[in-house]
Amino acid sequence: MHWSFLDPDSKTVRSIQKTFRTTEVIAIVLANRNIHSKTVADNFFNPELGKLNDPYLMQDMDKAVERVLKNIKSDNPIMVFGDYDVDGTTGVASLHLALQKFGANVSYYIPDREKEGYGLSLKGIEVARDNNIDLIITCDCGINAFDQVNYANEKGINIIITDHHTPDEQLPNAHAILNPKRSDCNYPFKGLCGGGVAFKLISALGNELNVPLSEYDEILPLITLGTAADIVPIKDENRTIVHHGLNMLDKLEKPGLKSLMELAGLKGNISIGQLVFNIAPRINAAGRLGDANRAVELLVTEDEHNARVLAKELDEENKRRQLIQQAVVDEALLKVNAEADLKNEHALVLANEGWHPGVVGIVASKIKEEFNRPAVIIALENGTGKGSARSIPGFDLYTALTACKQHLDGYGGHPMAAGLTVSTNKLGSFKKAFIDVANESLTVENLQATLVLDSELALKDITPRFMEFLDKLSPYGPGNMRPKFAIRNAEVSGAPRVIGKTGEHIRFKIKQGLKSFPAVGFGLSSKYELLITGQPVDIACVVETNEWQGNTSIQLNVRDIKQAEL
Repeated sequence: MHWSFLDPDSKTVRSIQKTFRTTEVIAIVLANRNIHSKTVADNFFNPELGKLNDPYLMQDMDKAVERVLKNIKSDNPIMVFGDYDVDGTTGVASLHLALQKFGANVSYYIPDREKEGYGLSLKGIEVARDNNIDLIITCDCGINAFDQVNYANEKGINIIITDHHTPDEQLPNAHAILNPKRSDCNYPFKGLCGGGVAFKLISALGNELNVPLSEYDEILPLITLGTAADIVPIKDENRTIVHHGLNMLDKLEKPGLKSLMELAGLKGNISIGQLVFNIAPRINAAGRLGDANRAVELLVTEDEHNARVLAKELDEENKRRQLIQQAVVDEALLKVNAEADLKNEHALVLANEGWHPGVVGIVASKIKEEFNRPAVIIALENGTGKGSARSIPGFDLYTALTACKQHLDGYGGHPMAAGLTVSTNKLGSFKKAFIDVANESLTVENLQATLVLDSELALKDITPRFMEFLDKLSPYGPGNMRPKFAIRNAEVSGAPRVIGKTGEHIRFKIKQGLKSFPAVGFGLSSKYELLITGQPVDIACVVETNEWQGNTSIQLNVRDIKQAEL
């Protein structure tokens, strides 16, 4: 694996050292995050809800608010329609709870993943019509729903779209479209998730109805969960939302999210990583293998017994999802070995009958990580393929799919993650076109796994002040990843141990002078021989606090090990 060091300007680093009276390594980490003044530092380390952007800066917000208030005042029903993933379901739950608080007559609808597919569906619109609903608010979908919006208009139903996916040049003929990525939208922060955009609508409605942000203590944790799960940048407004949402998790009154957290064994100071790996998969499982409306029901229910039953149900679904996912991963790996030309193809497109469409996104992530190149995984059934794509830095999936759109029935998403549908008879032409785009865009160097490091670090630099600094840098996530460091010429102290059920991990201790710290390398047991040669090593790691059986200690979470460059 290649190690690449961030290289901040040396004058800036010295200036930060002087301004904050701190060590060089802390100054480097601050410089890498463009925290170069006390004003910037104050906004970063003390994010305030009161400093969030005015929601009316978003194009069409005035039209959306006026239309929603009309139904609230007349008691005409409103449907909230959302995507079946975590961002969609938490956003729908947040809109539902907020609109209830505002006095609206509101229901929610999540489409069936297999029968209706992604996005605003004709069936959902028909359900609204049959229930005399004349206003649908979408969450995390709708930006490309041209035909569906036209159909709703024909039925006398207004659509307000709240979405964050990349729009086409043309927009649907909706009553209002809230999406900071619209080319004509001057909203200053473009990185909100779908639930984050919905939260801006909630905030604007609250302003009109004199409901302050301080009363959203059941909503902000849900937006935080959606923000974490959708892998959007944890900076600017997202950092503020997540900072406060995480702090509200231990004060939840509604039993739904509390029940999930208890099942996952989460308590105390909960991190974004714990939400992503422990809570999000359980919520996602509802829509991957069954009815995602259960996830919304769990998040909005007041009934503790119902919450426990639903949480247990999603937990069992998630275990079933893991088995299905592993079977598809294994088959996909076999397909790579049998079909792919890794030397000459800079992307992977894999398709198969019988793969479950609910797990193709996770499998695409696994295959992308394994081979460090864009991966498209497609589940085929009845002449149609439903696929998910995941990318590596430097390759924009949405742009690539746009270049191949003549071979697709539909597509949408972001630079790093996207979804698509393709007819079986066009699968071969799509695969060739997509790989051609990847070959033109990506070099061999792009395909080399790279570890981006903040700085070199000596063990003597790991002090209580340094650990306090790392704690204050959180919450971590895209755009503010946990700092990674290179520790050079370290002595391996004692005997390393291979650990884990299948011996895939390794635990050891390193030493520099009088300082030593325990280290753990997940998935790094192949590096065992480097640790028993008696020679010094270089390690790339993050420095973290480990809590185990009531004890707290500092440990190095190792990402790579090399023989020391003497």
